[in-house]
Amino acid sequence: MTTASPSAHHAHVSRGNVRNAAMGSGIVLIVLGILGFIPGITMAYDQLAFAAGSEAMLFNAFQISMLLNIVYIVVGAAGWAMSRTAAGAKDFLLGAGALYLAMWIYGLIINLESVANFLSFNMATNWLHFIVGVVLAGLGVTYMVRHRGDTRMKT
Repeated sequence: MTTASPSAHHAHVSRGNVRNAAMGSGIVLIVLGILGFIPGITMAYDQLAFAAGSEAMLFNAFQISMLLNIVYIVVGAAGWAMSRTAAGAKDFLLGAGALYLAMWIYGLIINLESVANFLSFNMATNWLHFIVGVVLAGLGVTYMVRHRGDTRMKT
């Protein structure tokens, strides 16, 4: 009878895994941003505004604007670029996670019908930002905790 190694009881988060997580999430965000510019996938495409006042709906659920699509693409490109090193990937996951959680909080505290809603959120978009933020930050924190004190984290 064999016994499991002590690390078998915990998720193994390697340098390759954190780099893949950053690259994968970057690609997903880029695709999400691009889909926001495609009629048919984006309903009410003729009402897609640059910022506030956009009534376009991605997948007929998430209210978006051109500016929000650009944010998704830029953040996604940063994730793709920063995935070259484990340290960069970790920094991306933590930073992008914090950004999306901040966007979620902002979306909760503003009046969605006011000019303060300059990215054109709706409640579904707010909760999408919460999920994305928790997942990205969680991956970054998990990697950081599993590798604290590791001097090789820069590779």
